[in-house]
Amino acid sequence: MTLPLTLLLSVASGASALIYEIVWFQLLELAIGSTAVSLGLLLAVFMGGMCLGSLMLPRLVSLARHPLRVYAALEIGIGVFGIAVLFAMPLVSSRVVAALCILPPTILMGATLPVLSRQVEAALGGVSWMGLLYGANIVGAVFGCLAAGFYLLRVHDVTTATWVAAGMNGAVAAIASGLAWRAGFSPREVSASPSPGGAKARRGFKPGLKPALLVIALSGFTALAAEAIWTRLLALLFGASVYAFSIILAVFLTGLGIGSGIGSLLCRGLTRPRAALGWCQLGLAAAIAWSAYNISASLPYWPVNPSISSNIGFNFELDLARAFWALLPPALLWGASFPFALAAGAQKREDKEEDSGRLMAGVYAANTLGAIAGALSASLLLVPWVGSQRTEQALIGISIFSGLVALPWRPVRTLFTALPVALAGAILILIVPAAPKVLIAYGRYAATWVGKSDIVYAREGMNASIAVASFPNGTLTFHAAGKIQASNVPRDMRLQRMLGHLTTLTVAHPRSVLVIGCGAGITAGAVSIDPRVERETIVEIEALVPPAAARYFSEPNFDVLHNPKVRLRIDDGRHFLLATKEKFDGITIDPLDPWAKGAANLYTLEFLEAMKRHLNPGGSVTMYIQLFETTPGAVKSALATFFQAFPNGTIWGNPYQGQGHDMVLLGQVDPLRIDLDEMGRRFGYRDETNRIPQSLAEVGMNSPEDLFSSYAGRRADLTGWLKGAAINRDRNLRMQYLAGFGLNLDEAAEIYSEILSHRRFPEDIFTGSEGRIDSVRRAIAAADDRLTPADQN
Repeated sequence: MTLPLTLLLSVASGASALIYEIVWFQLLELAIGSTAVSLGLLLAVFMGGMCLGSLMLPRLVSLARHPLRVYAALEIGIGVFGIAVLFAMPLVSSRVVAALCILPPTILMGATLPVLSRQVEAALGGVSWMGLLYGANIVGAVFGCLAAGFYLLRVHDVTTATWVAAGMNGAVAAIASGLAWRAGFSPREVSASPSPGGAKARRGFKPGLKPALLVIALSGFTALAAEAIWTRLLALLFGASVYAFSIILAVFLTGLGIGSGIGSLLCRGLTRPRAALGWCQLGLAAAIAWSAYNISASLPYWPVNPSISSNIGFNFELDLARAFWALLPPALLWGASFPFALAAGAQKREDKEEDSGRLMAGVYAANTLGAIAGALSASLLLVPWVGSQRTEQALIGISIFSGLVALPWRPVRTLFTALPVALAGAILILIVPAAPKVLIAYGRYAATWVGKSDIVYAREGMNASIAVASFPNGTLTFHAAGKIQASNVPRDMRLQRMLGHLTTLTVAHPRSVLVIGCGAGITAGAVSIDPRVERETIVEIEALVPPAAARYFSEPNFDVLHNPKVRLRIDDGRHFLLATKEKFDGITIDPLDPWAKGAANLYTLEFLEAMKRHLNPGGSVTMYIQLFETTPGAVKSALATFFQAFPNGTIWGNPYQGQGHDMVLLGQVDPLRIDLDEMGRRFGYRDETNRIPQSLAEVGMNSPEDLFSSYAGRRADLTGWLKGAAINRDRNLRMQYLAGFGLNLDEAAEIYSEILSHRRFPEDIFTGSEGRIDSVRRAIAAADDRLTPADQN
């Protein structure tokens, strides 16, 4: 009678586990960086801990102990360690030590399913319940994923999310203890054995378990490898926001849960579970081909324009439908494989002496080990090396092989079955398409850009997929995260040159400059041509980016990547800055769109304070701020956070077609002073040692007045407008959740107009002769006159 309630406990346990996982991923991204290697280390520790816990439980905990009491103790331990990780993680600087912090709670998590499985016998009748426990745990994971992504972390922060998960652990422990007290318990006879895993416990397993363990390991390999590939591709199609990732993961887990439930119910009448497992793997070959084809050859070309509706909720519905269409078939089969593997090792008759926990532990551990290998090999090796198409084709081959291993062959039937299977597999492998260049370049807007440009370069890297597109008029665009991130068109060139030149021109002696994010290299190139800069460090997370920038953008970026004063580091920009002891005279940063998962890590108050600590006296920081495809709340959050770290910070606008488009934030520890006479002298001569005037003239800025007429305000002007703005911190990453609701919005004109309506001329910033100050004043007024009425409010 306790089993139905135990299913509910498993749901709650799975929900809390996913909340922890998402929180820990967020904390570890901040501590060790967002590179694929760092996240691979985290995944290996997380899933490795669960595998270790599942194997340890039947060997360390006697069958004489009530399983629900052991389960309650495990849940309490998970909650205690979960809270400890919350406070310990930010104090750790080593990548390995930070990842190891999550090992104790994950070991306990891995032990929960085996101990719950001890409530039933390791026979075909009990396997159905064991499979349902596994499915219920996954159903809970779906709720935990959605709760964390759409509510707990959006509205609150990692602290609240952790306490909610720990509270669920406590509630589960209390209910499990109550059930243990009310329900009777008869210790198994095997408990008298010297070891829970002794000879008596091993006696009853069927001979089919060993091949079943191999097959379920391969199933785990293909599942996590495919999930890693399809998450990357669907994130391009949906927009790589935190909400898109939550939807993708929730759909994948939903399919696993439903498949596990169906498989568990089918196990009750199965006479040949190993054969069912084998046919399930063969079916997976077709299902993987289905998903690969739809994600790469169908969905990107659906006639969908996301910007038609400004209601992001409609996009979430569309993304949910597309994710179910593409991911559900293979997820159902992967989910059903687990109870079939359990059934392959179960007894045909009830056997009171068999440890059902050991059966669950063995199958669960094999599946988890395969999953670790699949996720790591796909993310770190296969996709960067051979691409997603070849990797998907390999997964189809592995599924066919595992299916053939599982099927109980008879010599007469082997040839007649294997040949058709091999032929069908070859056909499935051939229909897997390559990731389309238009998807890599234009992401969620792929369907609207088909045939409009020549995509001359498209590659899938370890950390990101990048592309370069060429247009007949000579325009070149650089793409990352499924979006144009840089180009040689005037508005982008102006922004990129402003970022670079404001960084060095506002510093008396800019000898050493750090550029976070290479992109097309145009900002870095603007920094490099300042003759006073002696050393420039470029930090880029994706190794494919610098060669592409050097090949296609060498002219607008002044061939910066071959400049002898430049050194390149492939690393997460945040991790590099936090790890280095070097200080700089200038730091410039051009993150991805604020809604892109991980971008908010570079906008947090803690990171801004870290940048300030790495500045030499008199140094400056410049940062890109996007006004389109975001919300006013996200822009206010970015400005309020920046001004809290740099109270003397200023805003410099980059309008487009007479309306607001994007901005540059300039921060210094001391109040900003710009000597206009000195700037005039610097603009007054041009030669091979001073190409700054030429660089600015190419973007329409022929004098200091043209450059500084872009002044748009400072903290003192915006105190009232920013009142109540959310501060973007490491523990809440509020900006990415606010901006994630603005993917379809273009309120740049209104936002910029609001900012300018509060701006006052900064009498204390500009120094020099009165005539030059008046020239800047007139230039700012003239720039305002060029704004359209919509932007003047």
